[in-house]
Amino acid sequence: MNDALARFTTTAEIATTNVIHSYSTSFGLATRLLGRRHRQHIRNIYAMVRVADETVDGVAAEAGLDAEDQRRALNDYATETHRAMSIGYSSNMIVHAFARTARESGIGEDLTGPFFSSMRDDIAQRFHNAASHEAYVYGSAEVVGLMCLRVFTRDLAISPERTAKLEHGARQLGAAFQNVNFLRDIADDTERLGRGYLAGEDTLDDAGRDRWVEAVRAQLRDAQRTIPLLPRDARAAVRSATALFAALANRVARTPATDLYVRRVRVPDGVKALLAARSLITTALERRR
Repeated sequence: MNDALARFTTTAEIATTNVIHSYSTSFGLATRLLGRRHRQHIRNIYAMVRVADETVDGVAAEAGLDAEDQRRALNDYATETHRAMSIGYSSNMIVHAFARTARESGIGEDLTGPFFSSMRDDIAQRFHNAASHEAYVYGSAEVVGLMCLRVFTRDLAISPERTAKLEHGARQLGAAFQNVNFLRDIADDTERLGRGYLAGEDTLDDAGRDRWVEAVRAQLRDAQRTIPLLPRDARAAVRSATALFAALANRVARTPATDLYVRRVRVPDGVKALLAARSLITTALERRR
């Protein structure tokens, strides 16, 4: 890489690091537990995804864009992302950083295409049924897990059987993250965005909350079983993120459904730090076996 391109890329990755630290203390903490060879790549993925998500979740609307303008802005962003993945450069620094990650990790339009499709659904579709929920979660979250997995396993020779297990775990973890976020963000989704992501739940009651929490827990259990198959320098971060969302699911389970419509459940920073420390210890002990 020549000096000018290297400087531009370094600056672009400072921007993606700022995005994750600004928008998510949880994922920011988890990325710090990754091995250095993975850390920046995951930040680059997060930033690309976050910009698209913010475009359809209110930022563009607050800037005065109507639905058609939002769709056009998202399509332009998707086109630029795919172009950068092909040629290795974009004047948009977030896209440029992601393109480096995509090209080095084998992330293709088989994953970014469904992602942008789900983002378009946020503009067009307000309430989901079971089929559209499944498709939306795949595109908005499961493929992001698969993108991260491609970072973790790049340049490794892995059997098809192990790959299939890891991909299942990555998808289940992404789905769990998304579904628990639907539960804790139900107030904002309903009141500000006018959306319903929880298929079959016009108004969530305690029984419906319990069904969704159990679904999340089952997805997390599935994902946990595949963590030991990951490269060692990715395990602590994935364990920490998994433990955090398990703790969040537990807090949602203890919150009356009516309260979910008026306040956002969160895990205190001290608990997040404790979960991260436990994940590091578990991974360190695992190495000695």
